[in-house]
Amino acid sequence: LYFSAQDGILFFYHIKGLEYEMKICTDILQPITSLMFSPDYTVLLLVTDQGTVYTYKPAHSGEAVKLLDPCSSCFLAADFLTPGNKYCVSVTISGEVQVWFLEDGTCLSKLNLDIEVCVT
Repeated sequence: LYFSAQDGILFFYHIKGLEYEMKICTDILQPITSLMFSPDYTVLLLVTDQGTVYTYKPAHSGEAVKLLDPCSSCFLAADFLTPGNKYCVSVTISGEVQVWFLEDGTCLSKLNLDIEVCVT
């Protein structure tokens, strides 16, 4: 079980029967608003309340890597494009939908919805 609190720390709970072990995975120093696993569960996307998107690879137990920095508008949410985990899609407050290449954060495509967006 992965979860985050308001302080920006990503936690992992390993639960087996009635026992559990808690581990701190990474600290990105910004409150995390969204967590999304890739379809093969090898990469976790983290979106912060400031609109930054990070990737975290649980098997590598390293630090989260900043993938996308908000430019003119904060990222509200991000998710993987399936099949696979090479691409993700994001949406900003201003209604811009973007497709990204996860290896280097290259923006491959944009679509402006011309409407303000909210996440519920």
